[in-house]
Amino acid sequence: MKKLVTLFMASLFLIVAGCSSNEGASTDGTTSETGEKTVVTFWHSMSGVPQETLDSIVEEYNNSQDEVQVNAEFQGTYEESLPKFHSVGGTEDAPTMIQVQEIGTMSMINSGNVEPIQKFIDAEDYDMSGLEENIINYYKVDDQFYSMPFNSSTPVMYYNKDAFKAAGLDPEKAPETFEEIEEASKKIVESNDQMKGFALQAYGWLFEELLANQGGLLMNNDNGRSETPTEVAFDNEKGKSIFEWAKRMTDDGTFANYGTNSDNMVSGFLAGDVAMFLQSSASSRDVIDNAPFEVGVAFLPYPEAEERQGVAIGGASLWMSKGKEEAEQNAAWEFMKYLQTPEVQAKWHVGTGYFAINPAAYDEQVVKDAYKEMPQLQVSVQQLQATKPSIATQGALMDMIPEERKIIETALEEVYNGGDVDEAFNKAVEQVNEAIKKSNTARGE
Repeated sequence: MKKLVTLFMASLFLIVAGCSSNEGASTDGTTSETGEKTVVTFWHSMSGVPQETLDSIVEEYNNSQDEVQVNAEFQGTYEESLPKFHSVGGTEDAPTMIQVQEIGTMSMINSGNVEPIQKFIDAEDYDMSGLEENIINYYKVDDQFYSMPFNSSTPVMYYNKDAFKAAGLDPEKAPETFEEIEEASKKIVESNDQMKGFALQAYGWLFEELLANQGGLLMNNDNGRSETPTEVAFDNEKGKSIFEWAKRMTDDGTFANYGTNSDNMVSGFLAGDVAMFLQSSASSRDVIDNAPFEVGVAFLPYPEAEERQGVAIGGASLWMSKGKEEAEQNAAWEFMKYLQTPEVQAKWHVGTGYFAINPAAYDEQVVKDAYKEMPQLQVSVQQLQATKPSIATQGALMDMIPEERKIIETALEEVYNGGDVDEAFNKAVEQVNEAIKKSNTARGE
């Protein structure tokens, strides 16, 4: 009898232990067997106001449920965080997910250390079609999604409405073409010899956007969409027109040269040293809030000989690390989906100036209220939605685009400082072609 009691107690213990081991387990694998939250390490490159907004969103998500803990960790600029990821990719030190600039797309794919989110989309037949078409067009590669779009922006033109009034220009009608900006700049300088008309940061991204707005391609093989590029596609009048435009304004004394320094350019605008400049729509909130005058926001300009095509998406997307535990990846996927919701995207758009990747966010009351208070925020959305889908506006794919941008920036600075357009442009074409060749050779192509 004593032996039977002992066997019964042992069996009861095993049953209880077995039940206990399943406590806290979630059907989607997001909670550990101990009942503790699954931790998602999220590397990002947001600073300033965008970081404050992101931190608030992460905190709200963590407080909204008891299964996942997202730890958002700033890793420096895009240029700093990407090499960090490559140095730890595939190891225990890799984050669960990382925010990567759009031009890092091929670098991430080629690394072999990412889990394409198409795996999670297919697993639950998740519908991506509700997201902004001109945004997902960029991130869809070979008919699949490797990463989740997140913070997206395009360049817009900011202008000083007070300066326009003083120069006899219509403050409600911004210049649309290169040539109209030149004429407006002359009138502004005539009315105020302490103010320049226009500034264009020596920035490869702005060159690419001004090219795309003309329907021009950056690289061959359909901007790298059909095959890996083998040479540039901007060695034509469309590409050179941007250099010639800056040269004309430099020569007539209406151009403000801030080189590659965007902070100085924005400060110059706010101080009344320049009346117009191009910059990311993500700067809208900061520029408008801090200007001591009324700020206008307008579409990106184009040469009068061309037709406006629209803009290619900029910003960044979220990538999943390969080799992480299933529960950790599932938890990151749940957070990615949360970031897409209209409510979260509305908060992100209003708080930063970045687009809402989910256009349903624009129907949220917080967005409607923001547009009444600050209608300029809507201009970038209108520009994106007016963009004509094409290979040009889809954007280029190549792992050496960061190097291409540096080459273009150097070439633009040469022109800004009085250099010859043909010489600077042709040298840039040669250097980018060489960079493409080296990149392909390194990958054995």
